[in-house]
Amino acid sequence: MKRVLPYLTWAAMAFATTSTSHAADTFLDQAKAFTLQVTQSNQPWTGPTTGPAAQRGKRIVYVSADQRDSGPRGIGEAVQQAAGAIGWTFRLIDGQGSISGRSTAMNQAIALNPDGIVLGSIDAKEQAAVIAQATARGIKIVGWHSLAKPGPATQYGIFTNLATDPVEVAKAAVMYVIAKSDGKAGVVIFTDSTYEIATAKSDAMAALVKQCTGCKLLQVVDTPLSDTATRIPQLSASLLQRHGAKWNWALTINDLPFDFMSPTLQQAGYKGDGPLLGVSAGNGSESAFQRIRTGSYQAGTVAEPVAQQGWQAVDELNRAFAGAPATNFTAPVHLVTGSNVANDGGKENKYDPNNQYRDVYRRIWSGK
Repeated sequence: MKRVLPYLTWAAMAFATTSTSHAADTFLDQAKAFTLQVTQSNQPWTGPTTGPAAQRGKRIVYVSADQRDSGPRGIGEAVQQAAGAIGWTFRLIDGQGSISGRSTAMNQAIALNPDGIVLGSIDAKEQAAVIAQATARGIKIVGWHSLAKPGPATQYGIFTNLATDPVEVAKAAVMYVIAKSDGKAGVVIFTDSTYEIATAKSDAMAALVKQCTGCKLLQVVDTPLSDTATRIPQLSASLLQRHGAKWNWALTINDLPFDFMSPTLQQAGYKGDGPLLGVSAGNGSESAFQRIRTGSYQAGTVAEPVAQQGWQAVDELNRAFAGAPATNFTAPVHLVTGSNVANDGGKENKYDPNNQYRDVYRRIWSGK
C-alpha cells in the first residue's frame, strides 16, 4: 500500500523547500551586489598623507620568495623604484622558489647587515628562526604576503605585513563565480599550504562555496607553486577525467596555475570562453590580464596593487626607522574582469589604481 503523508508533513516539506529557495536567492543577490562593489574602477587614494620625513642613508634588501612569480617580482620592482625616490641603497636577493633557497636568501640578506629588509612572499613562520636573527641585530623588517593577515606582527619580528585582506580577496573571487554561474558552480580550488596566506584564502573560498546551496565544491588541490609548470598540466588533465562537465570553475590563490592550465584545457577541446573558466584570488599578473582581456580561460583576478604596496613597504620601513608606528593601511580589494580590464589594466596589463600615492609618499618623505 502506498504510504500517504499527513498534510502537516507535506506543508512542512513545502515550507522547507520555499525557505531553502529563498535563502539561495538571497545569497545569489548578495553575490551579485558584492561583485558590483569590488569591480568599481578608479578608487580614490585612502592611504596615509602624513608621516616622518625620509631617514637618510639607509640600506635595504628585498628578499623575494621567487622572482618567477609576478607578485614578488612586481613588489621588488616597486620597492627599488621607491628606494631610489627616498634616497636609499637597494639590493635584491631571490629565494628561487624553495624553502632552502628562501633560507639561504635570508641569511645572505642578514650578512649584508642592512638597515631594513622587505620580504616578498617570504612566509614569516617558515623563516621564523632567520627572521629572529635579523631582528636581534636591529634590522627592521616589513613583509608582503608574509602572514595570513595584514598589519603589525611584532610577535613574528615583522614591523607590519602588507596585503589586501585575504578573506575579502577570497570573497571577491567566490562571489563573482557564484554570480556568473547563477549559483550553480562546480568548483575546484587550487592552493599551496606552504604559505599561510594561501591557506587562509583557500579555506575562506571553500567555506563560501559550501554556503551556496546550488554550488558544488568538487575538490581542493594542494600543490606547490614552485612546481606549477610541471604539476598543473597533469593535474588539470586528471581533474577533467575525474569530474568532467561537473567542473566549470577553477579558483586559485594566485594567477600562476592558469599559465599552465590553459594549454591543457585547449587540448581537451575547451574554448577560451568556457564552459570551464578560472578566477584567481590574488595577484593580477600581466598574463592574467591578457587572458581576461582576450577571453582565454580566465575570467577574473583579484589584483593586488603591487606597485602601490611596494611604495608602501618603503614608507613603512621609513616609519620604523623613525620610531613611528605602522600605518595599518590596507588597500581595498579589487576584482578585474572582462568588464573593467580596459580601465584597470591599461596598455601595460598591470593594476595600478591611481598614481596619487607616488606624489603623496614623495611629499611625506620631503618633510613638507
